[in-house]
Amino acid sequence: MRKRFLRLLPGFLVLLLWPLGIAAKKPRAPPGCAPWCPRNSVCINAIACSCHPGFSSWSGEIITSPVDSCDDINECEPPLAVSCGKFADCQNVDGSHYCTCSPGYGLVSGATTFRNESENTCQDVDECSSRQHRCHNSTACINTVGSYRCRCRRGWTPLPGFQDNQNTTVCEEMSFPTWTPPPGIQSQCLSGFFERVQDLRRRFTPASAQDTVQDLIQSVDELLKAPGDLETLALPDRHHTVTHLLSGLEEVLRTLAKAMPGASFTYQSPAGTELSLVIQEQGHGNVTLGQSHARMLLDWAVAAGSAGSGPAVAGILSNPNMQKLLANASLELDPERQAKLEETHESPLYGVQWRLLSAVNSVFLSNTNTTKLDPKVTFAFSHPPEKPGTRQELICAFWKGADDGGGHWATSGCWTLGSWNNSTTCQCSHLSSFAVLMAHYDVQEEDPMLAVITHVGLSLSLLCLLLAALTFLLCRAIQNTSTSLHLQLSLCLFLAHLLFLTAMDRTEIQVLCSVIAGALHYLYLASFTWMLLAGLHLFLTARNLTVVNYSSVSRFMKKLMFPVGYGVPAVIVAISAASRPDLYGTPTRCWLRSESGFIWGFLGPVCAIFSVNLAFFLMTLWILKSRLSLLNSDVSTLQNTRMLTFKATAQLFILGCTWCLGILQVGPAAHVMAYFFTIINSLQGVSIFLVYCLLSQQVREQYGKWLKRVRKTKADSETFTLSSRTMSDASRPFMVN
Repeated sequence: MRKRFLRLLPGFLVLLLWPLGIAAKKPRAPPGCAPWCPRNSVCINAIACSCHPGFSSWSGEIITSPVDSCDDINECEPPLAVSCGKFADCQNVDGSHYCTCSPGYGLVSGATTFRNESENTCQDVDECSSRQHRCHNSTACINTVGSYRCRCRRGWTPLPGFQDNQNTTVCEEMSFPTWTPPPGIQSQCLSGFFERVQDLRRRFTPASAQDTVQDLIQSVDELLKAPGDLETLALPDRHHTVTHLLSGLEEVLRTLAKAMPGASFTYQSPAGTELSLVIQEQGHGNVTLGQSHARMLLDWAVAAGSAGSGPAVAGILSNPNMQKLLANASLELDPERQAKLEETHESPLYGVQWRLLSAVNSVFLSNTNTTKLDPKVTFAFSHPPEKPGTRQELICAFWKGADDGGGHWATSGCWTLGSWNNSTTCQCSHLSSFAVLMAHYDVQEEDPMLAVITHVGLSLSLLCLLLAALTFLLCRAIQNTSTSLHLQLSLCLFLAHLLFLTAMDRTEIQVLCSVIAGALHYLYLASFTWMLLAGLHLFLTARNLTVVNYSSVSRFMKKLMFPVGYGVPAVIVAISAASRPDLYGTPTRCWLRSESGFIWGFLGPVCAIFSVNLAFFLMTLWILKSRLSLLNSDVSTLQNTRMLTFKATAQLFILGCTWCLGILQVGPAAHVMAYFFTIINSLQGVSIFLVYCLLSQQVREQYGKWLKRVRKTKADSETFTLSSRTMSDASRPFMVN
């Protein structure tokens, strides 16, 4: 045991002496220095220390406390924030810092670090030429400032799940798009065409894209030059085929163009079809493309759209051989154009006949979101020289596909800027297949007989309205709330008809015409409002037959009628004039324009008043029917109730039905409806005078009294005249010769 302890003794001695050896190696503080100076500091004297450069303590520059420490200063953060310059980053280390170039940049000298901005020579590193990129071999490396991207090669497209122009892009060879026959169309010619398309698809390679495009265009030409049984198809099926061909061609050409070598491509087939393509990796500014049939000017930003796969493509395909398939297609004018035409020709537009003048020009871009383009695209279409005749116009139209697969010509979003000799310039806010059409408008010629009926009828109405107003004002036997309502109605209609006859066509001074239109708007709306109040009063009167409460109706109407009768139309006209004052007055009439739905500032209240009056009429009839079944032998009450029923029927006819005929002036029956509207509406004043004056027993009795008074006055005048003559003769002296 003792020997064993002796063997272990040297080891214990080593462990005991090791700390003493370390202590002996540690340098002693110089004489007069503080022995407690912390790490990263230097002794100043026996009671103070100072941190090394790049370190600081919480107590400041001088350390006097043994518990204080020297901590690293981060020169890369505020408040110091050392500037390393452009394309560089600051890196902090204990007691110091250094600068490095940002990823994708390097120093000209090849060094990796520098101290401050004055030493900064960072510049872009071309990862592609220096082979520092990680692009897949199916892509091409494109250097960018500070980085790089991997883009699919010409004729290649990203694999599913990958995006182009990313550092991780992986691509595969492009394939011919799937293009199948339109469903439900039975045609041997069309089937043969799509067999050739499938053959092109099987043989397609990106290297043969140019030859494939040419073969495809020639196949389309062969189909259109000899459509065969396509011409015997029903119109909807034929137009369905056109829509399918145009949309399919655009998709195939958009795809194959990305595999084309070079920045542009033009082709003209033996049948005259022209194709123009522009393919650019990066582009800006305006681009012009096209050949003899059409030329197009667009901003390249419109063609590229948002970031997409591969190069951006813009193309135009002009086909002059589509007339046979497009025959008898309809033309849809946008509402504003149609309204302007109707104002110009002063008559409703019944239909449009058209003739195709130019080739059908299909436009396609890489950007498929082309429904609302900004800036717009400008076209110049060539066509044989044409001079529009009467009611004819050269218009720019586009083929608009329908939801059911069919299609028709339309004009919305396209404007004709002008025509010179054999060219028409258009501007459109969307893309499709375009053409220039010669449109012939079918409008109703102005009927002089309608003008005669209008003047005669309104003149007669003015006379009757004047007589009715005088009757309501002077006949005390009938003066009540109902009479007051009809008096205001007669005055408003009288002023409206008078202004219509004398100033409707005063269009020489635009401001004056706008004022006249506003006045007519107000007077006719006021007339309808008084019609509404008259209908309301009639309903309340019929309702109160069941309850003896006539005084409440009169009090209610007296408080309501003037603020509503004249205030509501004023509010409507004020809102209309404040919103669109320029739409008062047309080139031919001082009335409201139909553009932007402005005419509904009049038609809307009219339709609302007619609907409410119709409801009042039905409720009044129901109340009167119930009342008639409960009546006793009171003859006067029976007669009054029957008169109310008659007035309710006349009220509906006078206060709305006549104006509804104006809204019905559409379609083939418009001419007949125009006669009905003119005759009945111009005799509205006559109807009011007949119903409320001549058919009223009290008014007839008053007319009789006035007539007797006039006759008596005339007889007294004649008697006075005769007696005066007699007295004059008697007073003369008698002379004898």
